[in-house]
Amino acid sequence: MAAAAPSFLDRQRAARPWVDHLVRAGRRYQQQQGNHYAAGITFFTILAIVPILMVAFAVAGFVLAGRPEVLTEIQDQVSTSMPGGLGDTVNGLIDSAIASRAGVGVVGFLGATYAGLAWMANLRDALTAMWEHTRKEHGLVVTKLRDFVKLVGLGLALIVTFGLSALSNGPVAQRVVEWLGVENALAGGILLRITSAVVALLATWGLLTWVIARLPREPVTLRSAMRAAFAAAIVFELFRQVGAIYLNAVSQGPAGVAFGPIIGLLVFSNLAARLVLFATAWAATARENVEQAFVPPPDSAVIQPRMQVREGVSIKEAVVLTGAGALAAIGLAGLWRRRAR
Repeated sequence: MAAAAPSFLDRQRAARPWVDHLVRAGRRYQQQQGNHYAAGITFFTILAIVPILMVAFAVAGFVLAGRPEVLTEIQDQVSTSMPGGLGDTVNGLIDSAIASRAGVGVVGFLGATYAGLAWMANLRDALTAMWEHTRKEHGLVVTKLRDFVKLVGLGLALIVTFGLSALSNGPVAQRVVEWLGVENALAGGILLRITSAVVALLATWGLLTWVIARLPREPVTLRSAMRAAFAAAIVFELFRQVGAIYLNAVSQGPAGVAFGPIIGLLVFSNLAARLVLFATAWAATARENVEQAFVPPPDSAVIQPRMQVREGVSIKEAVVLTGAGALAAIGLAGLWRRRAR
């Protein structure tokens, strides 16, 4: 019987290694429940927003309490820009927030810590699953301490990334344009945009490399993570540009102002989580990692004697025994008649 001809996908995988790699990454992502983990990461991202805002308000309250002239200027701006008694209401809320800044900060910090640890645990478990690593148990306290250290490290990495992105849109890019002497030309604006995009891309690349290679619970290869993170950084920058266009589009009406940012944050968080997990699956399914992957040995074979105990006689055996008894009785009767003669 002739073998079936290879399908179109099989031919493309054999002819193009990147297609084969893409299929392997997609299968790894699906087999390890990538969408499920991305949903959990998105949930804890949204959950952490409120306590983070509480901490931000508490910090702002401490700053304004130490600078009364700034507080007075802000309240004057609120009173003049908001109609009717709305300005007085907002100023009252500002005074209440400043008065209760310590309590708001403590509650917000505890809530942000809880949500952040849950977010980090879910993210690390998801990345570990994409690499198909078995998770070693280290105890609850040790695991949470390690997650907290990683959370602090990720926070510092985000600060550095956002700082570089902000500098690329300001002093750094402007200094490059001035150094080239084209600050007043059309090429200066184009060069400014290119410089900003390159610096932001490099910063995002470094951040994603650290996430893919250092956040899994077991060590992984840095080389594969760098290649996957570079492609993910390009897609992430495109997402960010599209997100900015979306926010500008939905912020025109009152409904968009109220719900547009929340919906945008929800969609962006889920897409970003899926992107990071798929990039991790791409890195984990590289040839060098697949060839060196640990294949667990099969379970040991257990040989047990098979014993079958039956009680009574089966129907087949009863028929055979009855027939044998009848034949024996006929034989004995014939023999008895011969002797009688």
